[in-house]
Amino acid sequence: MIPFNKPHLTGEEFGYIQDAVNSGHLSGNGKYTRLCHAFFKERFGFGKCLLTTSCTDALEMAAILLDIKEGDEVIMPSYTFVSTANAFALRKARIVFVDSREDCPNMDESQIEALITKKTKAIVPVHYAGVACDMGAIMKLADKYGLFVVEDAAQAIDSYYVDPAGNKRALGSIGHLATFSFHETKNIISGEGGMLVINDPRFYERAEIIWEKGTNRSAFFRNEVNKYEWVDVGSSFLPSEIIASFLYAQLKALKVIQQQRQRIWNTYYNELKAWAMDHQIQLPIVPEYATNNAHLFYMVSNGEEQRDFIIKHLRNNGVLAIFHYISLHKSPFYSATGDVRVLKECEHYSDALIRLPLFYGLSKKELHHIVNSVRSVRL
Repeated sequence: MIPFNKPHLTGEEFGYIQDAVNSGHLSGNGKYTRLCHAFFKERFGFGKCLLTTSCTDALEMAAILLDIKEGDEVIMPSYTFVSTANAFALRKARIVFVDSREDCPNMDESQIEALITKKTKAIVPVHYAGVACDMGAIMKLADKYGLFVVEDAAQAIDSYYVDPAGNKRALGSIGHLATFSFHETKNIISGEGGMLVINDPRFYERAEIIWEKGTNRSAFFRNEVNKYEWVDVGSSFLPSEIIASFLYAQLKALKVIQQQRQRIWNTYYNELKAWAMDHQIQLPIVPEYATNNAHLFYMVSNGEEQRDFIIKHLRNNGVLAIFHYISLHKSPFYSATGDVRVLKECEHYSDALIRLPLFYGLSKKELHHIVNSVRSVRL
């Protein structure tokens, strides 16, 4: 069985881990944490960067930083992973879901304004498959209504938003805050791991305090205060140097990893587009304001029955293909809120979307077997 994902090792991870061990500093915020932070700031123009133990933790930090409270409303797509919503639900916010676009699973920006009320505090765009939401439109709305924007860029490392003038901005550098994942299914991995990006300087100092269990410990080690104390809420969000050193090895190989993933993605697209057209299957669409980081390759079938038929056919041919999110507004937890709106497009993606294997070590032989297996489907 060709797996859906297989974590890629560059070969440098264990050398960096050994160096971290030899340094005698294994807890967080050491040499490799600082190297990773510097990489992201220099490569992508991010503001302050703070590694976390997961993207979930980064989202929870964002909710704390924005002082999300009971009664606040947060707008986000229903077609996303539960962590996007959980981080704000934990702070007692009311989650307001918006439907997906017809042409791609990202949130439909044209529907956001109608959902904004006096209680709305933040918009959380999710860059599905590493493809940008229309950040120009979203930031205009945020400015108009005085809202915060938290980019859920879990899948979006090394992907960009392109403005009308043709200028590219890295996803994660546009919103007030942004979050990333380095889970083993992502392009760049550390097993588990994530990062909070703080682009608004108003949050720099407090973010570091929340990151360090609500203390001013980091300022103390920079000799900015003569003792460190409990000064705010927080938790132990920072990862160990073992995780940071593993991640740094991956970042050093970013260009090579991305080139390989792009080759696989392009092969899928070029080899399957005729079959997809013949069978009225939708392949990924990258809007003109977005780039593609080859995080995942998906197909959108006509519905649940057809999706299950294709997945079963592929498994019978030794290929593990899977579907993706169950729309959060249809979940047992959210249903209790009484929000019974029909979100047509995201419900369609929940029923119809199929993801094909895409990982660095996928061989040409395996790739062509997958392509041929898909093209042998008769609907």
